Amino acid sequence: MPFLNLKDILKKELVPGYFARFIHSNNMTFSHWDVKAGSVMPEHTHHHEQINILLEGEFVLTIDGEERKVLPGMVNIIPSNSKHSGKAITDCRIMDVFSPVREDYK
Repeated sequence: MPFLNLKDILKKELVPGYFARFIHSNNMTFSHWDVKAGSVMPEHTHHHEQINILLEGEFVLTIDGEERKVLPGMVNIIPSNSKHSGKAITDCRIMDVFSPVREDYK
């Protein structure tokens, strides 16, 4: 399927306050998150490389102990196996791209 609409993809709440829609290609996973203000993504790691883009809102992201306030348009590269966590300051929309595919999100 080369053409998709996010509105047609079922949202899944994976962590309290984090609602995602997933698209999987042969080599990567794309996720579009709607995050409620105050929601926390606990610290975790995974072998996937991750690109994170904040589309709307304000977010605090910590990567390997370095904390940054993230604003719309900012792009963050999370290397494979890096400890990372986050908290939504306001309601947010976030886009993530993972490589390789997140089989656990299928």
